[in-house]
Amino acid sequence: WLWEPQSTNLITQSELFSDAYWSKSGSSVASGFLSPSGDLSAFKFDEDGTNSYHYCRKLNIAVASASVVTLSMFAKKSENSYVALFEGTVGATVFFNLETKTVVSASGGASGTIEQLSNDWCKITLTVTVPSTNANFEIYNSNDGTSLTYQGVSGNGIYIWGAQLEQQSYATSMIPTSGSTVTRNQDLCTNGGSLASINSTEGTLYAQIAALTSFDTDNPNRYITLTNGTSNERVALLLGGNNNQLRAIIFSSTQSINLSFSTNLTDAKDFNKLAIRYKSGDYAFFLNGVKIGGSTETSIFSANTLNDLSFDVGGGTQNFFGKTKCLAVWKEALSDAELTELTTI
Repeated sequence: WLWEPQSTNLITQSELFSDAYWSKSGSSVASGFLSPSGDLSAFKFDEDGTNSYHYCRKLNIAVASASVVTLSMFAKKSENSYVALFEGTVGATVFFNLETKTVVSASGGASGTIEQLSNDWCKITLTVTVPSTNANFEIYNSNDGTSLTYQGVSGNGIYIWGAQLEQQSYATSMIPTSGSTVTRNQDLCTNGGSLASINSTEGTLYAQIAALTSFDTDNPNRYITLTNGTSNERVALLLGGNNNQLRAIIFSSTQSINLSFSTNLTDAKDFNKLAIRYKSGDYAFFLNGVKIGGSTETSIFSANTLNDLSFDVGGGTQNFFGKTKCLAVWKEALSDAELTELTTI
């Protein structure tokens, strides 16, 4: 399951690079190539034989003043192995090597990512803070991973598909557009389980999850919780706080329980297996087969207190946005041996 926040693609022609919406210099595009979506909507983006820039771009896209924006698109090597994303209002550049699937360099205050997909495609991103109320989306062929201007070889190029500009600090999944901006609503999960699976006086909450970004400036605390419908009574797994921090929280305002176990992940964007056990005198938190912490606190939730499993802190705020391979609730407090086996990667 992929849970994402509401987001808008501010590029109004996300796939049709031959449209006049996209200006070009020292380059040309040709349609009819296999895209990451499986149809023939990808384009070949070729340089010409001039000693110049070889770009395809859209300028002056309206954004909020001094906002963080993320440019993303899909690219695949052909004769060229290098491509650059460029945001011209601040002069931010990220070079990518599509052969080795690596970020070569980032400058101008930008950060970049590259994700390898099937069929040799990569998703590449540039994130930067723009100084005013406009942002640019620019794609450059590069012959060496360091140059934006060079003597081109006519017909050399790469494949491109799916341009997206979002006003936030990371890229979400593709939002296709064709003539106007498009907003994708926040993902929601309803009727995802049975109330009979939740035991308030003892149990285990387990998840195998990955964050969309190490730190989300708009939503720093991302929760998966067993609650009473509010944040006053909760057994929680939390990604956030300080970048790659992971915490397990057991809190009850009525029973005066306030336990917290924390650790730092190498990268919150990697999948991790985590579980929290709650039972009078026996609380524990496990991560990837290792017991991170425990407590012999004897307080416990009142019977029938916990009745809701949700991707938030309880009550609909501080949503978990990320990737979920598994989410499970046990009515029993699993043993150390069982939790070690369950959470081992």
